[in-house]
Amino acid sequence: MPSHLRILGCSGGIGKNLRTTSLLLDDDVLIDAGTGVGDLSLDQMVKIDTIFLTHSHLDHIVSVPLLIDSVGARRDKPICVFGLPATIAALQQHIFNNVIWPDFSKIPSAERPFLKLFTLNLGDVLTVGTRQITVLPASHSVAAVGYAITTEQSTLAFTGDSGPCPAFWDALQTLPGLKHLIIETSFTDKDHVLADLSSHYCPLSLSQSFQPIDPAVQLWISHLKPGQAEQIMSELNRSERLAKKAPKALIAGQVLVF
Repeated sequence: MPSHLRILGCSGGIGKNLRTTSLLLDDDVLIDAGTGVGDLSLDQMVKIDTIFLTHSHLDHIVSVPLLIDSVGARRDKPICVFGLPATIAALQQHIFNNVIWPDFSKIPSAERPFLKLFTLNLGDVLTVGTRQITVLPASHSVAAVGYAITTEQSTLAFTGDSGPCPAFWDALQTLPGLKHLIIETSFTDKDHVLADLSSHYCPLSLSQSFQPIDPAVQLWISHLKPGQAEQIMSELNRSERLAKKAPKALIAGQVLVF
């Protein structure tokens, strides 16, 4: 059976009807845990067993502690959170430190906690049910990764937050049956300096970095800054290298099947 990726949030900020990055794979896996998680019902939250984090920035992790606080006691096993060593260390030091939030890796007891934290590394391939999760390269202002999700039918790849990263494009060439590619583009070309400083894409840098992919692959754009989405998409679609891919803005509530 195909998998479904429900877009809970994909904005580069907050505002009315805008939610930050959180992608629900089928009903049991989260890719990032931004503010979009809060739109799920408690019954939906209880089903989430695993969270894969791309990096430690607040807009991608904010719902991890809130989710565990809301449903940890309703579950019969801990929620497992995976991330780079630096990402997991940031959670331990700055979130689950009994100052900002209780340490749910030891609550209600160290033997039976609500939360378990696991590290992963670039290139790792993890099997979750019938799906394979591959850790992809990314280039951001903190340690970061992207992910590829491979099912029996096809593959979806996600950059996470990243600026130009040649290794990501190289890794795409090795993925079987790529169907969907989600790429962040946070700034307009006018703000290219900010994009470079913060290690995000703008249309110009994405166009310069873009490598040929199968024409059948649908290109989705995420992490658009509030108030700049229309301008960013317009600039992307004016790019000679990108226009032929007909990039589309990712929208909260959308479901990608693969």
